[in-house]
Amino acid sequence: MRIFLTGATGYIGSAVLDALLRAGNDVTALVRDPEKAERVARRGVTPIVGELAKPVSYLAAAEGAEAIIHTAYEYSKRGPEVDRQAIDTLLGVASRRTVAGQPACFVYTSGIWVLGDTPTPATESSPLRPISLVDWRPRHERLVLDAALAGVRTVVLRPGIVYGGARGIIGDLLKQGANGLVRVVGDGKNRWPCVYDRDLADLYVRVTTQTDASGVFHANDEADEQVNDIVDAIARHARTKADVRHVPIEEARAKMGPYADALALDQVVRSPRAHALGWAPSLHSVAGNVARLLEEFRTSREAA
Repeated sequence: MRIFLTGATGYIGSAVLDALLRAGNDVTALVRDPEKAERVARRGVTPIVGELAKPVSYLAAAEGAEAIIHTAYEYSKRGPEVDRQAIDTLLGVASRRTVAGQPACFVYTSGIWVLGDTPTPATESSPLRPISLVDWRPRHERLVLDAALAGVRTVVLRPGIVYGGARGIIGDLLKQGANGLVRVVGDGKNRWPCVYDRDLADLYVRVTTQTDASGVFHANDEADEQVNDIVDAIARHARTKADVRHVPIEEARAKMGPYADALALDQVVRSPRAHALGWAPSLHSVAGNVARLLEEFRTSREAA
């Protein structure tokens, strides 16, 4: 399948790129600079140097794709605005292909924080109660899902907290553990829905290539682990046992802003629609795989 991928060198996007190539797909990737372009080109990927905020830089490349996977996000004050612009552009491409009778699919990356706290297990049909950090995301999800009314096959994928390698929230905890002090927002009794990066990437491939896949899909390992369980395991496995400090939510907000509330969410999430596609995570616990994750962390940092 000919696929256009944004965010191909990002945390999620790089894992998705690996999975797409393993599955034998023809990938064109949007990257921000020539160095990244050279990096993906060595892997047989067609690079497009451009910016998410400048659709003219990637529009032509997207028009030749049978499927578009949008994993990129600009982490700035303009992030939501740029994301909306990218959605409008890429959905426009998919819509025109659909009208012309050509294959078209658009996969959008959202996240489980749109669910807010979930005292009972949340599925893909559960109501949304987004925290302020992502209160714009449900509108973007709705734009994507409503495009299905015009005949475009669209997917909204909500990953849990991703782990694997040296990046992401779990990667930050592993780094803190290596440095001897792990900070936890709140009492740590809240639960994080997590997903291994390679398992997440497998789901991206499934929703993209299975032509009957559409709508919302959750991606998490369903381990329902408390943050304390994850952090305690990291502290135990560190070369020098790390101390753990619990930061009161008010103090965390003063330093981190609304991101602190994201880390303090208590979420139990289920992924029934993903499982119905045959998706089955290979890893089911962060705490139970810390030794493996530490090795991946060290390997990734050495390779950087």
